[in-house]
Amino acid sequence: MTINQTNFLRAEATVEPDPVPTAATKATQIIAIYGKGGIGKSFTLANLSYMMAQQGKKVLLIGCDPKSDTTSLLFGGRACPTIIETSTKKKLAGEQVAIGDVCFKRDGVYAMELGGPEVGRGCGGRGIIHGFELLEKLGFHEWGFDYVLLDFLGDVVCGGFGLPIARDMCQKVIVVGSNDLQSLYVANNVCSAVEYFRKLGGNVGVGGLVINKDDGTGEAQAFAEAVGIPILASIPADDDIRRKSANYEIIGKPDSPWGALFAELAANVADAAPHQPKTLNQDQLLGLFSGDSVGRDVVLVPATMEDMCGVSSLQKPSLEVVYETV
Repeated sequence: MTINQTNFLRAEATVEPDPVPTAATKATQIIAIYGKGGIGKSFTLANLSYMMAQQGKKVLLIGCDPKSDTTSLLFGGRACPTIIETSTKKKLAGEQVAIGDVCFKRDGVYAMELGGPEVGRGCGGRGIIHGFELLEKLGFHEWGFDYVLLDFLGDVVCGGFGLPIARDMCQKVIVVGSNDLQSLYVANNVCSAVEYFRKLGGNVGVGGLVINKDDGTGEAQAFAEAVGIPILASIPADDDIRRKSANYEIIGKPDSPWGALFAELAANVADAAPHQPKTLNQDQLLGLFSGDSVGRDVVLVPATMEDMCGVSSLQKPSLEVVYETV
């Protein structure tokens, strides 16, 4: 690679993406939901959005995870055509994307998936940015929803997935976690991102934590108290919920045994104030768990050159000239 090519790539890397719309309407609450992959964001959002719609709210659910699984539960396991895939096909055919190509509805909930590139064939974060640029062309900033819920993967830290926080695209963030170290590690990182962009003049805050698969051990509750955010709901680790979720069955219905839980969650999400969280360091995060769970009694033993080479290393005299100071 030539020097000119290197300089060109460095210059290209510093170019910020085009601005993205920051709100649909002033009356719309745009809420980004983050959490560790597999923690139950899509399950929580599908049932939350369904309950909100049953309460008479106009709700738009947007999946911003490259796995494109946000809407699968809402649509009974049916795959929803993604914006990125549809846009590519339409462009090759010389056609424009229409709202009916990418947005679908069920019982008052409107839903769509941004999608992402195939593995190894592009940047997921860039896919998110491209998806929102297309939404702007479809009139996103003019849509009249009461709530827009954005499902973001919390494990990934590249710019596209931090878009709602970095660009003030939403008013608040909701975190989904459980009583395990990895999900709370992700939740802590999300709080760290919010704290960082607040210092840069951002306005996004954390509305609170939803504890999913709550087994009652209390680590998630302790985390919320430590960082200064409220618990919006605790969804128990229950076999009935697990079975119905695995069968793509909505439980966030008013007549469901779990209806009251999701009705309370809907009210708490709507009323949640955007808090400014504190961020825990690694030791503080580990301190939420017992020593047996996280191995805090382990001693770090430095490696030696003998360990690395498999043989005893010979200490060779240095050829460095050392001058005595007067």
